[in-house]
Amino acid sequence: MNLYWRLLLVWLGARHKPKVTLGDTIELQLTVLPSDVDLNGHMNNGRYLTIVDLALVAYMTRAGFMAHALRRGWRPMLGGSMIAYRRGLKPLRRYTLRFAITCWDARWSYIRFEFVRDGVTVASGHAKGGIVGPRGIVGSAQMCEALAIDPVSPPVPPALAAWIEADRLLRASIETPTIDKECA
Repeated sequence: MNLYWRLLLVWLGARHKPKVTLGDTIELQLTVLPSDVDLNGHMNNGRYLTIVDLALVAYMTRAGFMAHALRRGWRPMLGGSMIAYRRGLKPLRRYTLRFAITCWDARWSYIRFEFVRDGVTVASGHAKGGIVGPRGIVGSAQMCEALAIDPVSPPVPPALAAWIEADRLLRASIETPTIDKECA
């Protein structure tokens, strides 16, 4: 239930913050709640991506896309993610989540996020997300049109390009599972 309260608070707060455009970075100031913590006494690894979803809601709201999407029955979906953990986040500790949509292709928007505590990055990663409508995937061109922005994406950063390629290879392995053959 606490995620619904946080979602509501983030969404309401985003409605009163300055507008952003794709490429801008936003920051959310958050606290590790007891319900975020696992048996090791720090924020559960699965909770990080759930918190990233909160930043996506704030970003879409501040970019003016949330209302547009809701009117058309569009909703965001995550297509993949990669996260690296450096240090744990302890209960009741404050931290900052930095979030930006850095670039896009015909189908996906690529996201960069960082969890920062006391000026130190404790976890960071990339994700790709898309928009799904009643008729299926909503392309990035439609998203850019809705936001009245240039549909030409900024360049893909090298680390992100490497992840995109790794993601492509992983998806290819889903089509032809190899784990049994590799471990035999």
